[in-house]
Amino acid sequence: MVKYQKPAEGVLKTDASWGNSLVYHVRCDCGDEYCSHEVEIEADKMHIQVHTHLIVHTRWSGKGRWKQIWQILTKGYAEMQSTIVMKEQTALNYAETIKVAIIQSKKL
Repeated sequence: MVKYQKPAEGVLKTDASWGNSLVYHVRCDCGDEYCSHEVEIEADKMHIQVHTHLIVHTRWSGKGRWKQIWQILTKGYAEMQSTIVMKEQTALNYAETIKVAIIQSKKL
């Protein structure tokens, strides 16, 4: 049975943490930094909020270039998708890190 690791494989606490907020970098198991993302757990007196931040990159050289141009012209934005791949260990660490960070951010 896989158990939570500390330090957690695939989940890195960053220096961006401040005040009532904890920020973690979650690495994609494919090894490409373009699909990794940041998770911020923030607490105030009434709420706990979990924010997921990611940067989506456009590959203009692909076949979808004209579709993206058309979306920008007609909608004002282009729709893109990002995926993060996690092994079982990383997924367990990710879930437990959020759970622990919620408890810690309440104390801050």
